[in-house]
Amino acid sequence: MSALLTADWFQLDAYYRKFDLYNMVWSMDEGLGNMIVSGAPYGGPVAVVRDKKQFVRNPATAKPVITIYNCVGNIISKILWNSGNLVHMGWSDGEQLLCVQESGDVLLYDIFGAYQKTFSMGQEVRDTKVCKAQLFSNPHGIGLAVMTSTNRMYLLSNVSEPKIRSVPDIPRANEPISSWCVLSSGLRSSAVIGFLVCRDKEVYRCQLGESRAVLMRPDINNAYTQVLSIVPSQNGRHVALFTDSGILWIGSSDFKNKYCEIDTGLIKQPKELVWCGSQAIVGHWDDTMCIYGFNGSVVKYPYDGPFHLIPEMDCVRIISEMSHEMLQKVPLVVEKIFRLTNIAPATYLVEASKEFQNRSHKADEHIRYIKTDLPTAVQDCIDAAAFEFNTDVQKMLIRAAQFGKGFIMDPVLTDHYVTTCRWLRVLNAVRDPRVAIPLTFLQVQNLGERILLDRLIWRRLHCLAEHIASYLQLKDGRTRVLSHWACYKVTQPHLDNESAAREIGEKLRNIPGISYSTIAMKAAEKGRKALAIKILEYETHSKLQVPLLLTLGEGPTALLKATASGDTDLVYIVLLHLKEKMGKHEFELTIRSFPLAHALYIKYCASHNREALRKVYVQEDDFTGQAATHIRDAIDQTNPGSVEASLISARECYKKGKNDLGVSICEEARKLCKQQSSLQETYGQSFVGLSLHDTVKKLLEHGEIKLADKLRSEYRMPDRRYWWLRILTLAESDDWSELEKLSKSKKSPVGYEPFVDVCLKHGKNDEALKYLPKCRDDIKVKYYVKAEFYEQAAMVAFEQRDESALAFVQNKCPTREAGQHAKIMALLEQLTSRK
Repeated sequence: MSALLTADWFQLDAYYRKFDLYNMVWSMDEGLGNMIVSGAPYGGPVAVVRDKKQFVRNPATAKPVITIYNCVGNIISKILWNSGNLVHMGWSDGEQLLCVQESGDVLLYDIFGAYQKTFSMGQEVRDTKVCKAQLFSNPHGIGLAVMTSTNRMYLLSNVSEPKIRSVPDIPRANEPISSWCVLSSGLRSSAVIGFLVCRDKEVYRCQLGESRAVLMRPDINNAYTQVLSIVPSQNGRHVALFTDSGILWIGSSDFKNKYCEIDTGLIKQPKELVWCGSQAIVGHWDDTMCIYGFNGSVVKYPYDGPFHLIPEMDCVRIISEMSHEMLQKVPLVVEKIFRLTNIAPATYLVEASKEFQNRSHKADEHIRYIKTDLPTAVQDCIDAAAFEFNTDVQKMLIRAAQFGKGFIMDPVLTDHYVTTCRWLRVLNAVRDPRVAIPLTFLQVQNLGERILLDRLIWRRLHCLAEHIASYLQLKDGRTRVLSHWACYKVTQPHLDNESAAREIGEKLRNIPGISYSTIAMKAAEKGRKALAIKILEYETHSKLQVPLLLTLGEGPTALLKATASGDTDLVYIVLLHLKEKMGKHEFELTIRSFPLAHALYIKYCASHNREALRKVYVQEDDFTGQAATHIRDAIDQTNPGSVEASLISARECYKKGKNDLGVSICEEARKLCKQQSSLQETYGQSFVGLSLHDTVKKLLEHGEIKLADKLRSEYRMPDRRYWWLRILTLAESDDWSELEKLSKSKKSPVGYEPFVDVCLKHGKNDEALKYLPKCRDDIKVKYYVKAEFYEQAAMVAFEQRDESALAFVQNKCPTREAGQHAKIMALLEQLTSRK
């Protein structure tokens, strides 16, 4: 069995293997040899277009056609190339086809041939024309480098965020360049990107951030006149050169270390020269493929027809007209188990598993032999299974691991076993010819489960993606898959709106995190407004539902949803949108059917557009509301004539509404305004707009007692208010004699406590003493204490025979007043003895 398993192995400095992935089923009008082939990494699709440099008799069409195939040769899509001269094709990390034109414009298409966008490499590139281009992988993403007809070089590190940068020119830039490549190395935070450019024997390094190109000196012993090809490894640490003398030189990318120098015996430039991982070079000459190791060894494979190489991170895929193969280094753990000259514990475990299935006692002998190494053997079997493409070998190794696992208790190993089995099922599903994504275990680990799911979604394999998301228990996995499925569903013109909306609603009913508004927006973009509205019925979040309804022109429906949500901010958004889009009459008729919206509109107008508010009130014959707007106008205006006119308008509105109180108030306000206007002219100070209270107060401050008294009588100002104003203004003007006269003029309607308060406020305690005897008996003691007449307060309390009041006075009296304390104590004792 081991001999059969290693039949496709060959040895360089390590073991490599080449095995079939698929039998190709493609049918081309022209042979593969006449085509330019560009394969996407990570088992991605393959783009094919006729090579203009190849002579083809009677081409099917004058315009090139780019055909996109999957990995078994089934056509995914076709793109009729109507743009400029196509210089290069390649793939982004999002499986978008990038087509680089001679003008420097880069067009992006998805795998179904749908145009996505275009970006330019800049005006300088446009002026000088692109002659060569390369796509390269780097820590920032997929980058693009171009060389113009003037040998100027430009690059961007990520095609998703195009930012064009130039690199230093090499000396004698106008002379022809024989070969070039992009060298990218380092971590994301410190990635170094530059060019390796060969002109005849010279090799220059042109790096971003440097001012000039640096001449590199590779140690090549054999004579040569020109470097025909130069290729860096994917990690940027190694580089391979092929010279016109047939020498393949392999060394470090800084050219300080030479690993080997191989005489290939071929002086023709290879059609393709790529790295297999980072330890072997694969060359393509006509119908022969040669693999070179670092130790100088070589293995050749002849082919019956044309073929193309697609480099991957850990292998090389070979596509021919008949087959799709993979060339990779044999994983160390697989080599350890199946290599004939090495007997590892895992090898014994595999044999023990076979013997156990055959019911042989030798199974026990094998297990006993490796008992101490059993955990390692189980681990190796699990890991080896992950690297295998053959399902029979996978089963053999997994059975062996399961058999060995029964003799040990290791939860970590058990988890590893379960995880690997899950990933193997997923990998076998995506490798199936119906899906045709030949991912290796290392590739899928590097991609991650979410990106794998995305790649299935991009291919519209929603059913498989949903099953994988559920099987791997991916968070939000089903949500993402079904959201994309629904967005794709609404773009299908053959489905009627009713059935499409119903199917989407039933399928997504219990899926958390689904945004129906996104799906509806997709339908709207495709011109299916009716379907978008039906899908929005499933959206439960009004904040997502309403804006899209407005975009679709469904204003009344949006207003209904907004008012039903109770979200006033949302209602305002709809109102302002409708006001802008609708005619005035239509808008008013629309909102009148929604009481909440109508009320909020009135509130908005009250703050921002009083004239519009007044018009609403006029239409509704709301005379009170009309009067209120006129009164607000009167309050906001300063011109006496305008104020009076507004008050007259308010009065007339109240008359129409039969509101006698409103009429009376407006008339009095008008008269007051007229009088204030006269006062304003007399005193040269602002009176208009003041209240009656403030007007009377201002007159009192000016000493116009008679005029203030006249206004008080005319407008029936309460005596208490008027006396308060007199007291306050006299105190503020420091007229204490007049204040005393006021207190004696007649009995105060506000009492005499306010007299005491204003005196104390202004620090006139002696003046306050004049009014303290007239204060009410129940608060007289407190006011004496407030004025700091403690002895008099004590006498009042004694006369009132109030023991608690005496105690209050004693407590408030400062301790430094010993004499007063003694008198208060005597009165307190005397009052106590009388009881």
